Amino acid sequence: MKIRAHAESHVVELDDGSCWQIFPGDLAATLSWKPETDLDLEPSGDRVCSHVLVNTTDQSRIRVIVAGEPWPDSEVKKALEGG
Repeated sequence: MKIRAHAESHVVELDDGSCWQIFPGDLAATLSWKPETDLDLEPSGDRVCSHVLVNTTDQSRIRVIVAGEPWPDSEVKKALEGG
């Protein structure tokens, strides 16, 4: 999949029309994304996120949830603290 829009740093819209919120701790990894960046969407068993976006070039994995959904506060806090 390709990026259709990434106007807000924390939300990305893919060319299939889906919109995803990027995990706050993963925002820096998205700074190099360009419209031609190939991404795969995969389900995640993680407590923090429902899916991951995988950059097919460097295999980096970005945690995401459906745009508009709330993050699980306690799990996000643990993840950001490194717990």
